[in-house]
Amino acid sequence: MSIGTYEIRSALRGGHWVAWVVRTPDGKPDKSILLVGRTKEEAEARARDWAEGRVG
Repeated sequence: MSIGTYEIRSALRGGHWVAWVVRTPDGKPDKSILLVGRTKEEAEARARDWAEGRVG
C-alpha cells in the first residue's frame, strides 16, 4: 500500500460487526481502532469515515 491509501476489513464478532482500517502490509488495525456497527455495511462505512478524517 502506498502512503495515503488504506483498506477496510471487517468481521462478525458476537452479535455485531467490527471494521478496521489497514494502512500497512501487516493487516493490523490503524492505531488499534475497531469501529462497531449493527451490519457489515454500517461498520465499514464508519471505518471509511474515520479513515478519511470525518470522525474524531
